[in-house]
Amino acid sequence: MNESQELAPAVRSILRTAEARGDPGAERLSVDARSFPDALAAAEADGRVPVIAEVKPTSPTTEGTREADPVKLAEQMVAGGAAALSVLTEPEHFGGSPENLRRVRDAVDVPVLRKDFVLEESQLDSVEADLVLLIARFVGDDLPGLVAAAEERGFQPLVEVHDRTELEQAVEAGAKLIGVNNRDLAKLEVNLETFESVAPHVPDDVTLIAESGISSSADARRMRDAGADGLLVGSAIMDGEITENTRRLTQA
Repeated sequence: MNESQELAPAVRSILRTAEARGDPGAERLSVDARSFPDALAAAEADGRVPVIAEVKPTSPTTEGTREADPVKLAEQMVAGGAAALSVLTEPEHFGGSPENLRRVRDAVDVPVLRKDFVLEESQLDSVEADLVLLIARFVGDDLPGLVAAAEERGFQPLVEVHDRTELEQAVEAGAKLIGVNNRDLAKLEVNLETFESVAPHVPDDVTLIAESGISSSADARRMRDAGADGLLVGSAIMDGEITENTRRLTQA
């Protein structure tokens, strides 16, 4: 990571925790992944906006912790039309766990993204998932190696970027699935213009996901109009009636 890039204190705390969670003794995984491109295509064919709905017990930008069973939440999201799911496995700041992901993936038939802060190859072996998040800003020059290591295990890596420089790094690393996060990592504020500024520069053969700040049908349409192939949505679905919130966004 480029230390000159300003990060919010909460983000620095998350990174320190992630650095301490390597598991060199874990058995190397071999994943039989459910196809994320096929899931997006199926949603489109069904007339739904492809939404990755996020099972998120808590986060540094939300108040309190949701105690609902992750499996029940996941099933409600799928019932609402989610094309895929994202499950937090970071324990200290997001209340997640690898066990939550295992249980959710066993209960649903859509692709499941492991949402965590993976900084080194050994951390890929914590739990099977269909997709794994790699954040370009946090892994820096290690990104090409991590993309390759994830693909060797069968994962579909989603590389998260925040600006054009990181986009170029992701493309050079061979990423075919890229997410643009609208949340600023210094102030933790969201701005949908972030996606709109980066999207025009994404190669045509890349599947592009808009992340964070999508709270309404209008936001969903805005991101789709700007070029999003799919939307990653957490709080707007978790806050309230899960199935109805998911359906509202998938039918935007």
